[in-house]
Amino acid sequence: MYFTALLARTDDGWEASDTELDDVESLDELAELARASAPDDETVLVCIEQEGAWFGLVRVDGEDDPRVFVSDAARAMRSAYGEILLTDELLGREPDDQDVLDQLVDLDGTEDGVEEDVEREDEPAGPDAVPRGPLGDASLLADLGIETETVLKLAPDDALSEIADALGCADVLEAVR
Repeated sequence: MYFTALLARTDDGWEASDTELDDVESLDELAELARASAPDDETVLVCIEQEGAWFGLVRVDGEDDPRVFVSDAARAMRSAYGEILLTDELLGREPDDQDVLDQLVDLDGTEDGVEEDVEREDEPAGPDAVPRGPLGDASLLADLGIETETVLKLAPDDALSEIADALGCADVLEAVR
């Protein structure tokens, strides 16, 4: 189960809205969706969480490139929403890497976060393996009062609530939950 929301900063504070990402296929499309929800090129946070498995944040400031943070890249890669966030650039891959494309075609039903087999620690990771743990720009909320270390320590179960609380908009986020 997923929860997705947009938090848009306005002159009157933060506004929250739930959003469906079923028609979004890329980070660029997600950024455009975020921009469309913000008045006057204000900051928009796209918040995604998957039932305690992982959470992701995308920060869009006007026409700037989106900034992305994912709490657990390996878990997010098994999710359709996570794949939107885990761009080749974020993963440090060449965009046309055939192994990566083959991996996306070989979805095995675990894309909803249910692990079929847990990868063993002693198995070598391939050159295109997605790293376990956090990935992306953990400082994307620093200028909003949430330090990098805090973002890195957030648990997926309550990360979005803690972020909204620190931003002073917990009530508006809970209203759309």
